[in-house]
Amino acid sequence: MSTLIVICQSGGKFSSASDGSLSYVGGDAHAISVSRETKFDELRLEIAEMWKVGTDSMTIKYFLPNNKRTLITISSDKDVQSFLDFHGNSGTVDVFVIKNESSTALAADTPSTSEAMPVPPRKRSTRKRVVQQEYPLNVTPVAQAPAPAFLSSASENPGQFNSLATVPSEIQSDGQMKRVKLWENCITGLHQQFNNVCEVRDALRKYSIAQGFTVKFKKNDSMRVSAKCSVDGCPWRIFASRLSTTHLFRIKRLNEIHTCGNGTSTDSHPRASKKVVEGIVKEKLRDSPNVKPKEIANQIQQEFGIELRYSQVRRWMEAATEEIQGSYKEAYNQLPWLREKIVETNPGTVVSLNTREDQSFHRLFIAFHASLHGFQSGCRPLLFLDTMSLQSKYQSELLTAAAVDGNYGIFPVAFGVVDVVNDDNWHWFLVQLKSALPTFQPITFVADRQMGLKQSISVIFENSYHAYCLRYLSEELKRDLKGPCIHEIIGAIIGHLYDAAYAPNTDPGNWANSYFLGARYNHITSGIAESFYSWLAELTALPIIKIIETIRHKLMELIYTRKVESDQWVTRLTPSLEDKLQKEIINTQSLQVTVSDGNTFKVHDIRSAVNDNDVKIDAWVCSCGEWQLTGFPCLHAVAVLLHIHRDVYDYCSKYYTTEAFRLTYSESIKPVPTVDKPVLGESSEVLVNPAPLRCVSGSPKKRRIRSSGVVKRPLHCSRCKGEGHNKVSCNVVS
Repeated sequence: MSTLIVICQSGGKFSSASDGSLSYVGGDAHAISVSRETKFDELRLEIAEMWKVGTDSMTIKYFLPNNKRTLITISSDKDVQSFLDFHGNSGTVDVFVIKNESSTALAADTPSTSEAMPVPPRKRSTRKRVVQQEYPLNVTPVAQAPAPAFLSSASENPGQFNSLATVPSEIQSDGQMKRVKLWENCITGLHQQFNNVCEVRDALRKYSIAQGFTVKFKKNDSMRVSAKCSVDGCPWRIFASRLSTTHLFRIKRLNEIHTCGNGTSTDSHPRASKKVVEGIVKEKLRDSPNVKPKEIANQIQQEFGIELRYSQVRRWMEAATEEIQGSYKEAYNQLPWLREKIVETNPGTVVSLNTREDQSFHRLFIAFHASLHGFQSGCRPLLFLDTMSLQSKYQSELLTAAAVDGNYGIFPVAFGVVDVVNDDNWHWFLVQLKSALPTFQPITFVADRQMGLKQSISVIFENSYHAYCLRYLSEELKRDLKGPCIHEIIGAIIGHLYDAAYAPNTDPGNWANSYFLGARYNHITSGIAESFYSWLAELTALPIIKIIETIRHKLMELIYTRKVESDQWVTRLTPSLEDKLQKEIINTQSLQVTVSDGNTFKVHDIRSAVNDNDVKIDAWVCSCGEWQLTGFPCLHAVAVLLHIHRDVYDYCSKYYTTEAFRLTYSESIKPVPTVDKPVLGESSEVLVNPAPLRCVSGSPKKRRIRSSGVVKRPLHCSRCKGEGHNKVSCNVVS
């Protein structure tokens, strides 16, 4: 089977026959193709766009072959593969797109059995997990550990998941070893049932630790778990699998006999092998990819009584992440393939890849066609340049260029990954950006003045402008302030700096609105892209391919979501600007308008003693300076336009209109198929080697910077009232 034709049905309803089978009546249908390379997120986006609904407001379901009583939910990549496994021999298959608001109606039409809507299993790797006997790790007592729980026999409560038993208080007080002793009952016998595969694995681990032997997994995936004693020749075996009509797991085969001498341990200090603990770390990382090493160490200590060093957990986490996500080293060698695939699937996209003389990774630039088209079609000619460090075992930094859409939302235009942030890499990044925007109008760049961009911007983007980021300027000012300054004084100075920068009539040119020659639309800081890329800082270290694919997917979702949202708008301006305009119209009630000279008007605020403002309607100019700064009518301009009965909307910049917003998000980013992605060992040719490793020894050293504005308070002598010393070191004789 290469592809499967899927008939997506929606808008109808389910009806139940006398035999309990379900049939779908009414609605519309569309056909799509699904293959082994189809990812769940891509399938969900395609179906959501097809039915004009949000990705979070629908559920995708299907029937198993020859079973019209049970609806199965597709909610992960693993579910997509299972769906193809079940229907691989079919020419076509129906799936049902259930909108969330219709879930109540669906429940009413569906038989009320516990098996009607099975919960899909968590996404699990299908790789074989092999656990072999290694040097054991001592299980040590932990004071005041949480009370353990164990699974009771299925025979005591047949037909359903066995509830967790309560541990008597006298056992809790005996400490961790009594708790581990209770784990002997985690496996109670044949036909024992578990709520899901995670509980099967957890029970096996605890049982093996308590019984003093090591399990070796033969099969370990979301549908079945098969394990044996790790000692060759020992007959101990266990097999558990998922029931065909529910999400429950049941032990179907069990040989409890050990001939290896293990499994009967009465040692008061049970031991767990290194490989068992590595497996525990891997499963916890798989369930929570962003968990920290210290958190895993604490969890294992609480749950298993095993004390681990931070360095151990971190090393195992790196190995587990590489196994789950792929090789870090091989990911660099896949970059040339990724470059070709991105351009092939997204025509008009600009991708540049550079290596150093030794073929080590140097820098990568990506600007998707959808982003470039959106920026040129609907965004103000304003770009924010910023950088952030990536979580990686190799040297890698992220460079970003982002714009702002007509609704004040961040719009990523281009990004790059470089081995180090320096002037040369920024210059190269801007050269690539220029090649992607060859005929675009002059651009205003907002960036840190310390990034060495001033010369590059003026050379590469002629007639463009460089506005300094005020946030970085204020940080520099805080560090430069010396002497007897206290927190309140520095706070006031920084406050005045911001006031001067925002003021429409002050100085100087590179950071103050009043003297800046370009159009910065009242944006004075460059960190606007942080709102989109901040999630990267929360991720654990990922291979570079995964980082790029995650960014691509985030961009794809962002563009699609905002496109769907804007299709519902009915106002001429975007919602944020429409709301601002309506507030200004209300506030004009306190203003008086008089004609000064032709198209020039004077506006007086009857509630204030400040000077009148002059408004030139045809020139889109007000003496307050706000209209010409933002392209949006200030309060005084709105008052004049209403006074002379002109349409206020005609005097708003086109960038604030719903039409421009829709143009910004009119193109979409296409998925990148991975069917022919090269894997380790397939090619002997190394095209790209990793960047140098990060030089980190132990905990990273933190350089203290008084970025909050706190400056050490000077000493004052209570004896002589002088400064710079105290009473103890005072030389004045009393």
